[in-house]
Amino acid sequence: MRDEVLKSRWEDLQTKLSNQFADGELMDLDAIIYLVGVQELGQPQKKFKKDDKVNLMHIAICRLLEPYGFYEFDFVDEDGWPHYENISKLPALRPGEQSVLMKEAIVQYFLEREYIE
Repeated sequence: MRDEVLKSRWEDLQTKLSNQFADGELMDLDAIIYLVGVQELGQPQKKFKKDDKVNLMHIAICRLLEPYGFYEFDFVDEDGWPHYENISKLPALRPGEQSVLMKEAIVQYFLEREYIE
């Protein structure tokens, strides 16, 4: 049952984000993680370099996994970039399990922001 709810919410979120940010072209997991990073940085108008994009995805992953106890917010640097501290080792997960964990964390993130129900 839980998996079906997650699947439904993920598909609804993916469709909504894709319509809003990708002209309806279905956004994949990485694109949505990147979007969360941009949201967390709070500089949506800025053009990002390739290195920045990797860092944005790192910010997103830290923020998304923070409620699970893997990361803890540490500080914001002088450029406005949030930094997190790894406080618990991530479990060894198979790729499919990693994907499910990230989708679950992303859905929860957008539920908390009342972007989806």
